[in-house]
Amino acid sequence: MFRRILGMVTLLGMLGTIAGCNTIEGMGKDIERGGEATQDTAKDVKNRM
Repeated sequence: MFRRILGMVTLLGMLGTIAGCNTIEGMGKDIERGGEATQDTAKDVKNRM
């Protein structure tokens, strides 16, 4: 029962993510922007040290 509910929640989350990006290309751009933001934050922290 718990596995079924967990599976449904996971599936709905994945569908929401894909629908929010509209296309695979859009999803790739979103992931790339997230990576760039992480890099920028890491550089800021390094410069403060």
